[in-house]
Amino acid sequence: MKKGLLALLLAAGTFIGCQESTDTPNEQQSKVDMSDFYLFTDQYESKTNSKDDDDKCYSMQELNRQLKENPGLYKKMYNAELHTRKHTAKGKPTGGGGSNGGGGDTDVDVTIVADNLGVVNIPVYIHIVYPNASSISNSQVTSQMSVLNSDFSSTNVNQLPSGTTFANDATDAGFSFTLAGTFRHDDATSSWGTNNSVKSAYPPITPETHLNIWVCNIGGGILGYAQFPGGAASTDGVVLGGDYFGVTSGVYGAGRTATHEVGHYFNLRHIWGDGRCRQDDFVADTPSADSSNGGCPTFPSISCKTADMTMNYMDYTYDACMYMFTDGQRNRMRAIFTSGGARASMAGN
Repeated sequence: MKKGLLALLLAAGTFIGCQESTDTPNEQQSKVDMSDFYLFTDQYESKTNSKDDDDKCYSMQELNRQLKENPGLYKKMYNAELHTRKHTAKGKPTGGGGSNGGGGDTDVDVTIVADNLGVVNIPVYIHIVYPNASSISNSQVTSQMSVLNSDFSSTNVNQLPSGTTFANDATDAGFSFTLAGTFRHDDATSSWGTNNSVKSAYPPITPETHLNIWVCNIGGGILGYAQFPGGAASTDGVVLGGDYFGVTSGVYGAGRTATHEVGHYFNLRHIWGDGRCRQDDFVADTPSADSSNGGCPTFPSISCKTADMTMNYMDYTYDACMYMFTDGQRNRMRAIFTSGGARASMAGN
């Protein structure tokens, strides 16, 4: 009798435990739509058919290379995306239209997700690697930090052209940047390429808690590249060409290359999704685009049946003509700093 009663109690406890337990990973995953997730991207042609536009940022090509060389990277980035989507689902669109991939109404308003993070401060280490490392001045370093602080905390709606509905989407992303140290390395290497060799020569410092930026001659007309969340700590960070670092001169001399690459480092894709209307950047309030935009386009620049958000930091327009992140991009970036996120340790989570 006691054995029978004990068995009943154990069975009841098991049933109650199953009812109250968290879902299995497969059950949790089924609640988040990951069907459109992708990592590998194809080469594309810019609208201007300019090689300079194609080579502005090499982050996606570098990601393709890392995915081929590291079979485990896809799973890590998949898990990072799953966490991000669980977080950003709280800020579903409140306006008309749909996701980026649908080519619908461009006036999609996304609710900002409350994450209790406050302003997320990012400590930054700068590694200057040139034959004469002093050729990159302290004033360039200071100006770059100022640009990052401004771009990630300003809405700049006053710069939007008349007739656009994007003013509802422009946002303060809620990040600040503090210079933790500058390291100068006199190195005779004339060109470092995009295979992270500069990081191997001068490894990142505490990448779990600091953003590392290498300033060097990349070569090939490439302005910069970044590593997305989920990659190896030994190569984590952003690489920038010295001509495009800080406030210098020229069409890419206003420090926005760093803003664009840090956007990738914070898990943002290119505004056009690297896929000619076929692929998404996973942000609801950025309209579909056929490819990158170069120069300073006159509004509206139409593709995928909607006006492109050419002024977004994640396009390829000239520095003076890009000046906004969206609420959806804000949610996506900040998600990786929440508990369980790919960069949570940087925010003390």
